[in-house]
Amino acid sequence: MPGFVAVLRGPCHVFEYVNDAYVAIAGARDFVGRTVREVFPELAGQGFYELLDTVYRTGRPFAARALPIRLGDEEADRAIDLLYQPLRDGEGAVTGIFVGGYDVTEQVRSQAALRDSEDRYRTLLDSLDVGFCILEMKFDEADRAIDYRIAEANPAFARQTGADVAGLWVSEFAPDLERHWFDTYGRVALTGEPIHFENQADVFGRWFDVRALRIGEPAQAKVAVFFSDISDRKRMEEALRVLNASLEAQVAERTAERDQIWQASTDLFCVATLDGRLASLNPAWTTLLGWGEGELLGRPFLDFVHPDDVAATTAAAAGLARGEPQPNFENRYRHRDGSYRWLSWNAVPRNGRIYATVRDVTAVRAQAAALAEVEEALRQSQKMEAVGQLTGGVAHDFNNLLTIIRSSVDFLRRPDLPEARQRRYLDAVSDTVDRAAKLTGQLLAFARRQALSPAVFDVGEKVRGVADMIDTVTGARVRVVVAVPDHPCFVRADLSQFETALINMAVNARDAMDGEGTLTLTLTCGTAMPPIRGHAGSQNAFAAISLADTGPGVPPDLIGRIFEPFFTTKEVGRGTGLGLSQVFGFAKQSGGDVDVTSSPGRGATFTLYLPEAPAALEADDRSAAAASVSPIGAGESVLVVEDNIEVGRFCTQILQDLGYRTTWATNAEEALERLGPDGAGFDVVFSDVVMPGMGGLALAHELRRRMPTLPVVLASGYSHVLAQDDAHGFELLHKPYSAEQLGHILRRVTRPGRPRRTA
Repeated sequence: MPGFVAVLRGPCHVFEYVNDAYVAIAGARDFVGRTVREVFPELAGQGFYELLDTVYRTGRPFAARALPIRLGDEEADRAIDLLYQPLRDGEGAVTGIFVGGYDVTEQVRSQAALRDSEDRYRTLLDSLDVGFCILEMKFDEADRAIDYRIAEANPAFARQTGADVAGLWVSEFAPDLERHWFDTYGRVALTGEPIHFENQADVFGRWFDVRALRIGEPAQAKVAVFFSDISDRKRMEEALRVLNASLEAQVAERTAERDQIWQASTDLFCVATLDGRLASLNPAWTTLLGWGEGELLGRPFLDFVHPDDVAATTAAAAGLARGEPQPNFENRYRHRDGSYRWLSWNAVPRNGRIYATVRDVTAVRAQAAALAEVEEALRQSQKMEAVGQLTGGVAHDFNNLLTIIRSSVDFLRRPDLPEARQRRYLDAVSDTVDRAAKLTGQLLAFARRQALSPAVFDVGEKVRGVADMIDTVTGARVRVVVAVPDHPCFVRADLSQFETALINMAVNARDAMDGEGTLTLTLTCGTAMPPIRGHAGSQNAFAAISLADTGPGVPPDLIGRIFEPFFTTKEVGRGTGLGLSQVFGFAKQSGGDVDVTSSPGRGATFTLYLPEAPAALEADDRSAAAASVSPIGAGESVLVVEDNIEVGRFCTQILQDLGYRTTWATNAEEALERLGPDGAGFDVVFSDVVMPGMGGLALAHELRRRMPTLPVVLASGYSHVLAQDDAHGFELLHKPYSAEQLGHILRRVTRPGRPRRTA
């Protein structure tokens, strides 16, 4: 049978029989004894399973024509004529289904293609702006064309001719049509030779551009005609003919005007060949450079270019040769007296030549150079003033701190010093070291060189917490008001530096209010950062933390200086002038900024902008973990990497006193050699960051690559690399550090539960 046939049995539609045509369509499969769902899993979702179930259940046959079906991994649907006929037993119960049909894919596709072709043909003709018609010619006994009928025409036919004459004979609507139209179309119908011509149809009062060709069988005498109304073009040609009659006089007049501009201009005009030779130039060249026209024409322009500008000029000439314009290109040209003039070129390539306008910018360049020298001198003066102020402030504060340390050490050397006074002097040394570290941290924060430890936190929650501390700092006479939204607002920043910045701004506000007034803390989320002090703002989402006071405000002439280090309006002894510097540096290093607005007598508002961040996946419990461990070691082996002899000796002594076994390497290369390929039994590496050769951060990255389970702790007082990208995922201990801090962090990274490394 040419059609496909299959017999299915039972409610699960098990194949009992398939013919060859069925296999040819479906492909070679294991049919007999298997269900339709097992044989054709790709039919899921196409409705065939459900149709079979319905026929079997109801006993009603199903028939369809050109039903789409997708088999196997075929890219397109097939089309089938399909019959599902229920099979019954002697008692009339349905026992199976007879499946039959034909693959009609090609017929369906052919019919669709034919319809598509016809639609495209009709759409094309209807959308053409060109007029189109099919003519049926009528001849007499002598094969002379005597009439023709417009058998078919597109919409543009009526637009082009101004007449809707489809289906009519010419003799009916244009009995006076010129004879040449009949002769021309009759010749095409008889000979089959196409023709293209332009002619006027007086009956329509228009000119037409016409193309005609024979279509169909010769005996049908049909001619297809494409034509366009060119009446406007003909009128323009006539107008152009009249215009050309006076063109020569106009050209002469324009040429004279151009020559006057060419001769009188103080700018330099020239035409050059693509190989770099001057072909034509105006008199301004001689006026500016002193060379006569004969000395310049025909010579390579590189003969006049300053030696330092030859390479750039050659590159520009190569660009012109490639067809690339060269606007605002500058180089130096030699004057006849041997000096040079700066020239600015605007050159374009056209038709194998270079056309250029050139301007003398020697004076402009000289003025710019003089201005640059003045600006540089001003910058150097400002820099020296800032360095002097910074140096004086640092020296003053550190000398004060060193005086306390030196005096305390001198007293501690006395053998008869009472124990209570020893403790007091030791506490003074410790406190002074903390103050020196804070002073250094504020300087680094202002310079955006502080090694930060950023973390994601809810800034609203932290503002509420800091507000309690601010109450203590500002005193009872300052009322603290907090306005924080209920929803969380997350930022990624160093929490300690953030809290310090808020405290510094609060202290600044307290002192401005002379210890009495209202301090308002406000948090706004999702706000854009405006331009601040000439720096561009940002439309990204920022958290804005504002502190507004009720003090006298900041004088306008001081707003530009309040963030400078050691600048303060307070009397001696009431501040270092580094508090707002820390706020400024922390904000900048965290990707934000700090702004201040103030009106005399109405207080000041400081606003800290920090970029918002996605919520943290989990809380950072490192601080809690650090607090829960003891600083005392249990014999763990520590490799100390420190290039400074005094610090290295002191550090190893501290670790030994804390119960650790230590090995000291004076550089990263020696440390890698001691560690070997497997860590040589060390439990942790404690390394300085700034060292000659390979730095501590590079060492940490190398150890992470070689021995990812070996803990690495970094120590640094300053590193520009850490300032740019925090600690790169490593533990970081800030200098100066105490023995207890060092013991805590080492104990945490080597705490029980971590696998011990053995040699």
